Amino acid sequence: MISFGILAGLLMVGVVLRRKVKWIQRLFLPASVVGGLIGLLVWQWLRYSDISVNPTLTAGWSALPGLLINVVFAALFMGERVPKIKTVWKSCSRQLAYGQLVAWGQYAVGCLMVLVLLSPWFGLPDVYAGIMPVGFEGGHGTAGGMAPVFDSLGFPEMKDMALAAATFGILGAIIMGMALVNWAIRRGLVASHAPASLAERRPVGTLTISGDIVGALSLQLAFVGLAILLGWVFKESLLMIASSLPGRWGELMASFPMFPLCMLGGVIVQLFCDAFDRSKLICRGLMLQLQNAALDFLVVAAIATIQLDVVAAGWVPLVILVGGGLLWNFFCLRVIAPRVFNDAWFERAIAELGQSMGVTATGLLLLRTVDPDCETEAASAFASKQLLHEPFMGGGLWTGLAIPLLALWGGWSVLGITLGVMFLWSLFLFIMQRKRSAHGV
Repeated sequence: MISFGILAGLLMVGVVLRRKVKWIQRLFLPASVVGGLIGLLVWQWLRYSDISVNPTLTAGWSALPGLLINVVFAALFMGERVPKIKTVWKSCSRQLAYGQLVAWGQYAVGCLMVLVLLSPWFGLPDVYAGIMPVGFEGGHGTAGGMAPVFDSLGFPEMKDMALAAATFGILGAIIMGMALVNWAIRRGLVASHAPASLAERRPVGTLTISGDIVGALSLQLAFVGLAILLGWVFKESLLMIASSLPGRWGELMASFPMFPLCMLGGVIVQLFCDAFDRSKLICRGLMLQLQNAALDFLVVAAIATIQLDVVAAGWVPLVILVGGGLLWNFFCLRVIAPRVFNDAWFERAIAELGQSMGVTATGLLLLRTVDPDCETEAASAFASKQLLHEPFMGGGLWTGLAIPLLALWGGWSVLGITLGVMFLWSLFLFIMQRKRSAHGV
């Protein structure tokens, strides 16, 4: 409990600094990131000052990200009726294709840079190619949650690299994103803009059950726990099936993380409630609060436990890899987006830039900066696209598979997969554009 109290204290320090310090406000850094960085600095100072620190003060911090990431993903789609795939596809197919192209391109860039440049120069393993996309597309939550996967594959230091990449990513998304926003405003490429509100007060949830039966928040947590249990059942079932197959499928599934399967468990729980729960016991607002709470403490713990000596020893290849990721995202916005979107191309692309280098909230933040009143279709297309994008990228199924595949199959195989998928999405966008041009739209 002492370690949890300290973790909560760091989060509160982050909240205070986020509200009071102007330059932190201008960077739009989440309080959890600020608190985690403060914890990292304090712990590194104590370490190098040879001051004896009671290990109970940070007990459980290193294991917390791998546990809480299951809560985050289990609650991802709970509390709202699961829409039909056909409906979602119709509203966001072009946005989804662009977002997928950006995300898969990060893995392609990572593989190319490691295979052609970083491995020959620095002797890095192929699994290093996944560090930038896991940190960028997945964010701090996914990077911290992947720690057990890195450990099982024999690369525990990669967790620290992924967290450092996530920090570079969110800073790059905000700094580069705001610079591009100002450029677009000066060029007249956006319909309207206004500064986003620094603080909002609004209801966060609804009591869905009488308090003399069970606490409403306890009920939401029970639904999340059920989704996580289903995720564990799926993981064990897949492990049994994979172990009976020839080759290294058993080894691959053993290193596959559980949190994407917890997300699938959450979808199944929600589908069951859609069909049989007439009382609507799951509250989306309360579910979001549970998800945000888990993510906040996950991020604080993950950043505060980064081994800076590991990052410092390999900072040159990390900076090169992150630089390649930044250039790819910039290329997508400036070159690809204007050619695939016929309306509000900058609004649509800036949201993807923020999401693919930080978290979904970063993408929405940049989008709100240029389209605060949702005058374009960018916000609805971006939100709908997440329903089909998240199960695969940004902590989804591919994120869970990519690192084990890089370790077991090698970088060239993964590069071939990523380039093949990118070709298919590019072909889809080309066909969509030709159809629209043929109809004179």
